[in-house]
Amino acid sequence: MNGKAARSVGTIFFVLAALGVAALALFPLLWGLTTSLKPADQILAYPPLWVPNPPTLQSFREVWQQSNLPIYFRNSIIVTSASVIFALVLSVHAAYGLARFSFRGKAALMVGLLATSMIPGVAILVPLYNLAVHTGLYDKRLGMIIVYTAWNVPTLVWLLKGFFESIPAELEEAALVDGCSRLRAFYLIVLPMSRPGLLAGSIMAIMFVWNDFLIGFTLAISEQRRLLPVGLFTYISNYGVEWGQLMAATVIALLPIVIAFFLLQRFLVQGLMSGAVKG
Repeated sequence: MNGKAARSVGTIFFVLAALGVAALALFPLLWGLTTSLKPADQILAYPPLWVPNPPTLQSFREVWQQSNLPIYFRNSIIVTSASVIFALVLSVHAAYGLARFSFRGKAALMVGLLATSMIPGVAILVPLYNLAVHTGLYDKRLGMIIVYTAWNVPTLVWLLKGFFESIPAELEEAALVDGCSRLRAFYLIVLPMSRPGLLAGSIMAIMFVWNDFLIGFTLAISEQRRLLPVGLFTYISNYGVEWGQLMAATVIALLPIVIAFFLLQRFLVQGLMSGAVKG
């Protein structure tokens, strides 16, 4: 009984700790949501009003109809989609080659890929800026797509390599015996079985690109090329902060990534666990 009681107390303690951490993480989000729904005269009221009375969508209408938020949103959709697709196309082939073939320098190549993902972004912002200016890619979506693609490839290669190693090689060998080429076996057998890993890698890359501020701020200057994280900064001016509009724009920016995460979270967990087995 003493052992069971100790385990019960431990379980209760960990559940309460988890609830406390969840509350700390959710409180800023809930406060931002309620602020976006408050009338202007209630946003800075003291003592603060926890629940808007009555709730209004005025801030959402203002940011969507009277600001450049739709442009920022469109740019983020284009840059995120293109960079994730290109990164996946490059990564799946590289990861498959590293998982299935042995060659001289393979270990050094893997270490080099891992090392590049450890470099902090702020350390290479100046070289990236100079490179974009001299190649004519500054303030262009293509420049940001190339940088985000290159940034995501090392992480995706490591994740997908471990996932490909968890797929039995005997399936491909049977297909080769039946007359399939190596590439055909890869596209028809390995890739369909790798869907959880591909979706896990996709959601990781999407979250990185969608939420990144530094690269978007460095490589784009015009209103027509700004991404969402950079566009949110425009609601903070020398004359103050438009809290209602800022919170409404933040909620709009969060919606796609939150929806994508909840739809694909089981694939994310499954893909990360499978990729960690042999990676």
